[in-house]
Amino acid sequence: MERTLAKERDSRSVVYAALLANILIAVGKFVAAAISGSAAMWSEGVHSLVDSVNEVLLLYGVYRSGAKPNRTHPLGYGREVYFWSFLVAVLVLALGAGLSLYEGVSHLGSGSRALEQPAWSLGMLVISFLFEGTSWIVALRHFRASKGAQTYWQAFRHSKDPTVFTVLVEDSAALLGLVIALAGILLSLALGSTRYDAIASICIGLLLTASALFLARESKSLLIGEAAHSHVREAILQIAAKDPGIRKVNGVLTVQMGPAQVMAALSAEFEDALTTPQIEACIKRIEARIKDAREEVTTLFVKPQTPETFHQRLDEIHHD
Repeated sequence: MERTLAKERDSRSVVYAALLANILIAVGKFVAAAISGSAAMWSEGVHSLVDSVNEVLLLYGVYRSGAKPNRTHPLGYGREVYFWSFLVAVLVLALGAGLSLYEGVSHLGSGSRALEQPAWSLGMLVISFLFEGTSWIVALRHFRASKGAQTYWQAFRHSKDPTVFTVLVEDSAALLGLVIALAGILLSLALGSTRYDAIASICIGLLLTASALFLARESKSLLIGEAAHSHVREAILQIAAKDPGIRKVNGVLTVQMGPAQVMAALSAEFEDALTTPQIEACIKRIEARIKDAREEVTTLFVKPQTPETFHQRLDEIHHD
């Protein structure tokens, strides 16, 4: 339990750092956009504002996921964080990307006024890069510590905690967006045309679209129900197999119910000589040992089955 609470605090610290950075940056970007008339800077302001709202939603999801099970939700509220992370992806696509694309296209076609006092925009971009970079480093350190021997891509695809990888993807997109905005403003100043500033705004919108689609795909998979990591399944099987009351462990099905919550259904064949009370005692031993070794396994069901019956049912699932 202590390890789980520590992980939740680490995840929240990543989101808090990103939230503080985005609020400060959003205000500065909108001020710079109002003074300079830059479409790219306005898009960046919208980007940071959307990211700020997203961090609030992620924190709410983390808070709700910690609610205790009840009659309405007997397996708990762990998937709340998956729902809110999916909603974050939708917001990035609908608001951030949509408004950035609209702003860029409207400025591109209307021949907007020349950029005024560009030093405001350039200075704000430098400050934003420092803030976003700090938030990105915090998220990257946490993600690196949790990924183990996996590559970064594998860790993204297999991560069960969307709060951290969502912030990391958002911050990565934000840093790249700042580079695009800087390029658009510098080209507009050098060539005397705001066309490049508008194109930069469109590119930022496309960048946000790609980020949103990636986050939506990963969050959707978790929301529907992914299996737990293989090392969790292996630990359950090994612990059950060592109990003297078990003749054969057939297999285990797992579902990730939250970043640190796993439901498992274990199929095993018990020794024929065991009485019902002895089988119950065996199950209690297995439950205690599994929860002691893997605290993320919050719910465990044990089903007495022969290997033949288990594999027959498993084949039926895979063929459906």
